[in-house]
Amino acid sequence: MSSAETGRRHLIGAGLGVLAAALAGCGGGSGPVFRLRLATGPAGGPYNAFGQALARALADSGSPLRIVPVTTAASVDNLRRLDEGSVDLALSMADVAEDAAAGREPFARPAPVTALARVYVNYTHLLVPAAGPARSVTDLAGRPLAAGAAGSGVQVLAGRLLSTAGLTTGPSAADERQLGLAESAAALRAGTVDAVFWSGGVPTPALTGLARELPLRFLPLDGYAGALRDRYGPVYTAVTLPAGAYGLSAPVGTVGVANYLLARADVPADAAGDLLRVVFDRRHDLLREVTAGVRLEPRFAISTGRVPLHPGAVAHYRSVYG
Repeated sequence: MSSAETGRRHLIGAGLGVLAAALAGCGGGSGPVFRLRLATGPAGGPYNAFGQALARALADSGSPLRIVPVTTAASVDNLRRLDEGSVDLALSMADVAEDAAAGREPFARPAPVTALARVYVNYTHLLVPAAGPARSVTDLAGRPLAAGAAGSGVQVLAGRLLSTAGLTTGPSAADERQLGLAESAAALRAGTVDAVFWSGGVPTPALTGLARELPLRFLPLDGYAGALRDRYGPVYTAVTLPAGAYGLSAPVGTVGVANYLLARADVPADAAGDLLRVVFDRRHDLLREVTAGVRLEPRFAISTGRVPLHPGAVAHYRSVYG
């Protein structure tokens, strides 16, 4: 790394988060407005919807804090931006956040990431046309499938599931294609892929719409939860896609992974506390923007695994729960 790059990173790490929080503007109140940049996800996706809803909630709350949502490729991209200091806050799937905190692949070194809250759980969807032959992951050997957009947490989880199932090397390797949710749905509809991976709330509106056009089968994944936990850690759990969602006649077992709201460690503690007060006061409204089927449970908010809580989050939870 050059001396200029080292200097740039030092300045970012030492103060960019604080400086970003201290950008003064002319809000509706008499005091300054403080802005934090939040890395979300692609336009139209659940992270982007959550970020936009959070920005509106803060603007309506009377707090001097403002959130500026930043459109990104989602989890991996968000953690890289958080590390380099171009954003102050980020949304991420828990597995990717823990990889970043530990400096595991795809991250070259530990990132200065802390958690504000565990916000809701993603359900892994692996869907195929109902008229097709695939009834299990192993039936996808050698077949083209949409495995999430580049830089997304979906891509990470899809790769791990396929690896666990033995479908990443040799003649059985699936043909993984980097496609976002809208592109994935279009490709399945057109028949250019045989399966789609997605990780999100239930129901995910885009998949509900797809199921109205194309009868779908959701492949069971819960049998892989234990192997994923053994290999990658306890962020993975067995959960169930409920009967009725997407027209399912019976529940389908799958893999769940939490989502975290993250911050750089240098975000001011009082800003973190203000943000969390609004998150919990408006949690039902915020998650309605993502999908009607997800819930933010305050009792699980501090369950952020190996990602340490931000000092402002610790102070907030102590003030609320003692």
